[in-house]
Parts: sequence; C-alpha cells; structure tokens
Amino acid sequence: MRKGGRAEGRREKGRGNGGGQTRPSLLSLLSLLSLPACGFYSFSGASIPERLDTVAVPLAEDRSLGGVPGMNEALTDFLIQRFARQTRLALEPDENAADAVVTAAIDRYQNEPVAVTGNEVAALNRVTITVTVRYFDRVEDEELLARSFTASAEYDATQIENEQETAVAVLRQIADDIFTAATSDW
Repeated sequence: MRKGGRAEGRREKGRGNGGGQTRPSLLSLLSLLSLPACGFYSFSGASIPERLDTVAVPLAEDRSLGGVPGMNEALTDFLIQRFARQTRLALEPDENAADAVVTAAIDRYQNEPVAVTGNEVAALNRVTITVTVRYFDRVEDEELLARSFTASAEYDATQIENEQETAVAVLRQIADDIFTAATSDW
C-alpha cells in the first residue's frame, strides 16, 4: 500500500512538469552555448590563452656546476613534450617569432648519501635538482610564470648508472610540475 502511494505521487509530480519530460532552462542552454567561447580550455586539461598559437623552448641552461651530462638537453626535451605536444601550441624554433617562450635553467644539482652501510659506504643516495623557469607571453608582453621548482629522488648507490637514470626521472618530474603550474591557472 505504501509503495503504491509513492508511485502515484511520482506520477503526479511527473504530470506537473510536462508529462515527465524535462526541458532545459534558458540559463542552462546559454551556459552550454558559451563553453566553446572560453578560449582557455584544452582536452589535456591545460589552460592556454587563445591568443597563443606558438611556443619556443630554447635549450635549458645548466648552471649547476656538477651533475650528470646532458641534463639541459633532457629538461628541454621534456618541456617541449609538454608544451608543444600536450597542448594545441605549435613549436616555434625561433623564440623571437613565437607567441610564448619557456626558458629554464638548472640552478642546483645535489647528490648526497641518505643511507650508509656498516663500512661507511653509501648504500642509498638522493639526487635533488632545482630549476628556475620563466613562461612569457610575447603577444601581451607579460610574464605568465616565473619561479623555481625542486624535486628529488633516491637511488641505489651501488650502481653508478642509477645516478643518471634518477637525474632524468627528477627532471621529468620537474617538467611535469612546471607544465602544471604554467597551464592550470583557472
């Protein structure tokens, strides 16, 4: 008996709004129509101003006075992958012709033991890298991002090649952090 009362109540409510069919309100319709005009959205979740069509990513500068070879090339490649391949921005080799420019400098590289064996030999090391980045909008002549990013990771110190792999992993993480910070300004 109770169930029938509820079902009857639902039917009555359904009749009250046009036989159970819902109609979108004018406000809902207008908000849906305005989405394509946003200009900042991309399917990767990155927010890129509509006025920007090209990006230049010059070779990162390595000011760290140490570290593993090729860090500046690796960081540059990671930044190109993120800014030119995960957004609608086209890569422009000439930074003077680009709408946006992403410059990076590796300021600090530190490799230090975090665990030692009984023979006072490093068993586990930590690589820490700090990078300064600048993301500049040349169309509006404004700085979109200017800050430092630091990341670290540990590796088995008994294998010398682990330092190189770990440094590359840290640079990849920093590139991800830079991309997120530069493109998530909602």
